[in-house]
Amino acid sequence: MPRAKLEWCVVHLGEDLNWWVDETSDEIHWDVDALGIIDPRQLGHVLDLLEPLREYGYEPESAENAFFTFRIDRELKGNKVRLTRLSESLFETDEHVFALPDMTDEEKGAYADFLDQISKARVKMLNDLIEFDQNLTVDELEEAIRERQNADYFEGRSVHPFVEITSILEYVPEGYELDVDEEHAAGGEEEGLEDIPDFEEEGESLEEDETMHWDEDDAKEDEEEEGVGEEEEGDDDEEEDDEEEEEGDEDFEDESPRRRK
Repeated sequence: MPRAKLEWCVVHLGEDLNWWVDETSDEIHWDVDALGIIDPRQLGHVLDLLEPLREYGYEPESAENAFFTFRIDRELKGNKVRLTRLSESLFETDEHVFALPDMTDEEKGAYADFLDQISKARVKMLNDLIEFDQNLTVDELEEAIRERQNADYFEGRSVHPFVEITSILEYVPEGYELDVDEEHAAGGEEEGLEDIPDFEEEGESLEEDETMHWDEDDAKEDEEEEGVGEEEEGDDDEEEDDEEEEEGDEDFEDESPRRRK
């Protein structure tokens, strides 16, 4: 399917706190049943985990080809969000990007190639960092992850692509563990992931709070300044009156002797 055909999609946030696709602009080639999409925070975490795999054979181009990128367009009713396609790749845009795996060919497509490549790179890295009695194989990794996915299916849970990818990128065979330093080398510390930007629902206005009453605050300040000015003027008038009274007293004292004559 030509990638340009997919222009937009509508998604919702599930109870599992993952985003799931409700509809797309290309209903012919896309089945939205249990179709998950990776949100910006999840994508940032995935890209951090992918970085150390470069020296073990992972090529960033595989991730670029494996995903359709989207940006937030607007919020819809029913806690849904409309996303629109981005022409930029994962590594070219500065926007908060949603990433939809290219699932048009689940067995031989770009997303399947991406999973295969990161599985091989993860196995190479684990064999390099851990002293196994026998080298770990890709088949062993895939079998372990398949068992986890089957357990989710039996419990009625769909496997979200973020879970599918991180299951590979964070996989360590049972009975083994990576040292803290090795964990950092294998993925880095999980720094504060950027929040999804706020977006406003159609026809909805921002609710006012106490931080939004700028005009009222300015009016109060003007009134206070005017009040202070009036008080100062009043004080000046009182001082003038006092001075006039003192001058009047002096005149009275000067005139009194003359009247006595």
